[in-house]
Parts: sequence; structure tokens; C-alpha cells
Amino acid sequence: MKKINLLFVAVFFLASCSDDFIDLNPKSNLNANSFYKTQQDINQATLSAYGNLRSLYNSTYVRLGEIRSDNTTYSWLSGNPANEKGIDEFASPLLPENNFITDMWDDSYKTILRCNIVLGRSDAATFTDEKLRSQYKAEASFLRALVYFWLNRAFGGPALNGQLLGVIKADKELSQTEAYALGRAPLQEMYDFIIADLKYAEANLPQSYGGTDKGRVTKAGASALLGKVYLTMAGYPLNKGGEYYNLASQKLAEVVNNSAYSLVPSYKDLFDVSKKNSTESLFEVQYMKGAPNGATGSPWNNNFAPRFSDKEVVLVGDKGGENSPTQYMSNAYETGDPRKFVSMRDGWINAKTGALQTEKYVRKYYDVSTSGSDNGNNWIELRLGDVYLLYAEALARGGGDKGIALTYLNKIRERARKTPGDPNIQPAPNLLHDYQLSEFSGDQAFLLAIENERRVELAFENHRWFDLVRTGRAKDVMIAEQQFDGYNSFTWSDNALTYPIPMTVMQSNPQKIIQNKGYTQM
Repeated sequence: MKKINLLFVAVFFLASCSDDFIDLNPKSNLNANSFYKTQQDINQATLSAYGNLRSLYNSTYVRLGEIRSDNTTYSWLSGNPANEKGIDEFASPLLPENNFITDMWDDSYKTILRCNIVLGRSDAATFTDEKLRSQYKAEASFLRALVYFWLNRAFGGPALNGQLLGVIKADKELSQTEAYALGRAPLQEMYDFIIADLKYAEANLPQSYGGTDKGRVTKAGASALLGKVYLTMAGYPLNKGGEYYNLASQKLAEVVNNSAYSLVPSYKDLFDVSKKNSTESLFEVQYMKGAPNGATGSPWNNNFAPRFSDKEVVLVGDKGGENSPTQYMSNAYETGDPRKFVSMRDGWINAKTGALQTEKYVRKYYDVSTSGSDNGNNWIELRLGDVYLLYAEALARGGGDKGIALTYLNKIRERARKTPGDPNIQPAPNLLHDYQLSEFSGDQAFLLAIENERRVELAFENHRWFDLVRTGRAKDVMIAEQQFDGYNSFTWSDNALTYPIPMTVMQSNPQKIIQNKGYTQM
């Protein structure tokens, strides 16, 4: 069976061994004919879709959203790994058989299939609480929209046939025959589909949850993602412009003005494993350490640690040397910015020699693993700080009130300067001062200030590459970063703005599936 079959034939896995939302261990394979019959069955199917997000956030999204950008690289690689270099350095060909790209595609469609099971089977199931029927469908709609948003930002763009194409639209459970009939949908159609899912989610999700359900997506989470989708559509490659910047600012304003959410007092608190799902959180991928074989733990503290450090950086488990901050990233912070001390380090002291090892690493996701790479950090996909800066940008680009945009930019800076920073650095007296519009020579200077604030506020949270793509800044920024950090020189091509459709997908149906521009049609 060719691999694409696995993307569309129903997957009958559950990822919950109880009704506890946080407990997301895979349980067993179940026969679909005898399952999905009751409210509890549909709840477990919904939880399985949440649970499958971990396979995407554990590794793939970091590479495609962060390492691809000017923020991070690898501090250690064995041999000559073409897959990593193709994504990171723009110096090696980015090939359709790159396993990270294939993994993203496959794991994304596994998650989408789980969502489609909930959406397709809920109506026939027996429910004792009709509100829950709509809620579970709304949760599945949000999760499907989130994954399709990632897929279309990664793979959507100019194709070899001259059209703007998105990915394959699987909007229901499909037979093998139906799957083989599918090609890539127009990019606009895919974004319309994402919007429809998010509007349904908005209309049917609760404002909040209690008890063990805390962490499930809320109405505000759907609104925040919808605003981000509009902002993305306004930029490259759809380039829908002013109307969509205004749609984005209107939707993001709903979240900004929602009194149920607020910035946490200290930036450091956002990444404290004892303070997950905070008042700033709009959606987090849930992790829990201590499960058998580390099945629900997060790997980042170990993956991001310098490969040859001992206990100087992480106390327990492996070290991967991945997602290492660049010097370009280090320099993006104002001297003494407390967020840098929370987020990264420029080196570590070798316990045996006492020497400073100038090897940068991400500190933001620190925890102590139970063993291997089993940490308790959630991954924050959407939070209010992100929304404030998206709102400021949407206003600035859409001709809105720049004074309001400035207010929300300054709220982020105010929180940052109140955060405890590096005790060994004396910050400048005007560190992270409130900006005045008079400081900026024009709109472009103001937008660049917002861009850099997003960079340092959201560092290592997988936003940077797609920010650069949608704003048309990727070429200039990546060339400057490569020159600054002394990486191998490369010749820029706009083809680099999209990833290739994986080879296994192309091989499954070469007559139907068109490759992206700059890559080879099978």
C-alpha cells in the first residue's frame, strides 16, 4: 500500500486511557464498528485528536517553524545530515524525501483523520448532554483548522502549474478509492475551509472549562486563531491586503478585550511548569511527565541542551544540540532584556574544566526530566502576548489607529521590563522604555519595531519563519543572517518560501498531485 493511503483511510486509534483530558496515553486499537456509539466514545475520540498533536510539536514544528528561520540552528550534528541542513542552511537542496517534511505531512493527516471521525460520527452517537455533542464537534473543528493552518503555511503557494495551491482537503472519512481521486485544493479554498471550521468552533465552544477539562480549547482560542489566519491571508502568498488586515484587527480585538484573559505578571511565569494553562493561555498542547515510557512527556529541555554538556544544563536525560540560538538571535535583545535570561543562554560553564563553553542553548522550556526526555512543559501555541502583537501589526498595516497599536506594543514591553532578569547584567536606565510614535521615521520603522518585539517575545515558540514569509521579509532577513553568522553562502530563490510536497505523496498519485514551484514533479 502506498503511503498516502494511510492519510485517508480511517485510523481507529484512541489516545486516552480515561476521561481525564490531561491523561493522553494511547490505549489500544478499537474496532470502529463497535465504537463511536456513545457520548463517552466521542469524548475519547476527541481526546485522541488532541493527543496526536504531540507528535507534531515534539520535533517537526520546531524544525519547520524555528530552525528554518534566523532564530536558531543546530549546535551539533553527526555526519553530514542533508535533511537537517536542507531545512536550516539554504545551502543544500531541500528534497521532497526529507523525512521531517514527510513526518509533518503524515502526522498532520493522522490528526485530521481523528478530527474527521469525531465530526462524522457524533451525530449518530447517543448523548445524554446535547451541548457536549456540539462541543466535541467544535473542538475537532478547531484542531482540524489548526493543523490545516500549519500545513497550508508550510506547503501552500505557487505550484508548477502556475496556480496557488494548498494541500489535499480531506473533509470527511474517505475510502481508498476516494482518496486516490484527490489532488491539491486551491489555496484560497483551503483557507476558506479553515475559516469555516473556526467559525463553527467559535459558535459552539465554551468560554472556559473546570477540573480535569482545563486545557481544552475555548471560544477565545478559536477567535485568536481566526484572527491570525486573517492576518496570514492578508500577506504572502494570497496577498489579500487591507480588507483582511481589518478582519484580523476586528477579530483580534475581541480577544484583547475579553476580560477572562490577561498577561501574567512575569514573563518567566509563562514557562513555569507549575503554572500551565494560565490567564494568558489561549491554547496549549498538553504534556505530562511520568507516564510509562515517557509517552506524554515533552522532549524540548533535553533536545535543546548542548550535546556534550553534562549536568550543567539539564540534570537528567539526553542532550540533543537542537534549536540552538544564533548570534543573530542573541543580538536581537536589548542589553539586559529579562526575556533573554528566561529564554536562552549564550554559553555554559564546563563543570570539569571551569571553562566557558560558548555554545548557545534554549532555556525557555527548562524542567527536570524523569528519565530520557520526559519533561512536563506544555507547548503554548496561542497566548495573549502573541495576540497583542498581532493586533498591533494588523492595525498598523490596515490603516487603523496607530495609537492603539502602540499601546499594545508597549504593554508587552512593560511586562518584560518588570520580569526578573540576569543578575549579572546592569540594564540601561531606559531599558524597554515605552515607545512614542515620534520615535519612528514612518510606518515601515514602526512595523520593524513590532517585528522585532514579536521575535524576542515569542522566541523559540515556532512563529518566526512564518512571520517572515507572510510579511515578505524572509529574503532580506535570511540573507542578512547567513552573512552575519558566517554560514555557507547561498543564492536566494522565492521557491524557498514553501516546502516541497513529500515524495511519498507525489508517488501515490502523480497525475493528481502537483508539486510546488522549484521542485521536481514525479
